[in-house]
Amino acid sequence: MDSILKKIQASIPDYPGRKEILRQILGLLDLTTLEGTDNEERIKVLCNKALSFGNHGLPLPAAVCVYPPFIKLARKLLEGSGVKVASVVGAFPSGQLPLHLRVNECSYAVSEGAHEVDMVISRGAFLAGEYEFIIDEVAAMKQACGEVHLKVILETGELGSSDNIKLASELAIMGGADFIKTSTGKIQPAATPEAMLTMLKVIHAENVINGRMTGIKPAGGISTPDQAMIYYLLVKQINGDAWLNNHLFRIGASRLADGILAELQGK
Repeated sequence: MDSILKKIQASIPDYPGRKEILRQILGLLDLTTLEGTDNEERIKVLCNKALSFGNHGLPLPAAVCVYPPFIKLARKLLEGSGVKVASVVGAFPSGQLPLHLRVNECSYAVSEGAHEVDMVISRGAFLAGEYEFIIDEVAAMKQACGEVHLKVILETGELGSSDNIKLASELAIMGGADFIKTSTGKIQPAATPEAMLTMLKVIHAENVINGRMTGIKPAGGISTPDQAMIYYLLVKQINGDAWLNNHLFRIGASRLADGILAELQGK
């Protein structure tokens, strides 16, 4: 394990300013529901939960993330709050559709009012060495997005090695990703600190070489304040304070907010 990661993990229990960091993390969340059982009532519950943070004097989450049929409803419920609506596109979570159909889904999500879209790369194509295709598919989705932010999910748990995670990160950035994201949350392992560290180093190198500030989003299985702190401190350590905002750093989660709220409220 990288020495940076070891030091961060050892520091978590007594980290100075822990409660203030947890407050900041609430404002970095993409509060998410991506289940086959999702319906309008569940989306209403999710959006009401997002808005309820303000009742506790806490930052609102950066976004809610929903499937495309619920974009308009979420936009209506969150209107005026500043909370963005994100949606998954591109045959999430498998990505197994022809590219033109995935691009069409992206265009649909944008037309419905999504502020942000999260796509998945074709892991089968990547593992077969079709690297130009990965660049091209990201570029095609980015073109369909226009000004809408594009988060590119690598599904790191299926890539097999840190070298593959590094290369997939580089390809996604070449294609025009605004963010690179670890996981769909639908396979195990999902997000891991080790994968996050590899991705952050690629972003850091890209910033040093080309001055490009690509965002990052760990997602999948991040459910406790301690886990969230690890990802926050990795970003701080590798990329610096300039990344500690919701324009460049998100955490995708469905249960994490409850744990943070409980700790902040002393429960």
